[in-house]
Amino acid sequence: MRKILVVNSKGGCGKTTIATNLAVALANRGEDVALADADRQKSSLSWTKRRPADLAAIESLNWTKEEAIGDKDKKLDAIVIDGPGGLRSELAKNLIAEASDIIVPVLPSAFDWQATVKFLDGISDIKRVRKGKAEIYLIANRINRSSTQIAELEQTLAKKGYPVLCRISDRVAYAKHAANGSGIFDYKDGRSSEMRNQWHPLLQAVD
Repeated sequence: MRKILVVNSKGGCGKTTIATNLAVALANRGEDVALADADRQKSSLSWTKRRPADLAAIESLNWTKEEAIGDKDKKLDAIVIDGPGGLRSELAKNLIAEASDIIVPVLPSAFDWQATVKFLDGISDIKRVRKGKAEIYLIANRINRSSTQIAELEQTLAKKGYPVLCRISDRVAYAKHAANGSGIFDYKDGRSSEMRNQWHPLLQAVD
């Protein structure tokens, strides 16, 4: 069973959007998936409550407390974890220590990538990551036509040893799906095909 942690110390990077849509993608591939919310804001838990019953099933887990980690996970193919902010808490360290894959969304802003590099350096010191037992994938998130710093972002992170895996566009559709408890992989409409294609590198990486 895979434990896929979506985490970053920088707020507003779209962590919950990545976590919910990744869970939707895996569920629509026929996997038994849970979405574990380890963030005290509990946005992912709220999203699962809004999810229509006729869409692919995604189990909801409340992991906002350390003692809940590992609850109901043995029968699942994958758990996508909407992680807490930062590395200071024992909860964050324990989640990273157990993760098979760590996804770090970063915005195309100098302030964001400086904070993210510091966060990644901190993650790299954790034993499981240091020994290569957990892969780190960077996602350039909320990219739009005015994101002039994206090339500089990717060059900066690559020089630090953290290449960007894929770019996810900033689209209104993500907010609409969030409000409805759904994701872009729940529907095969042509309008969203470009958005879904942007996720393929990530889906292949965590397969």
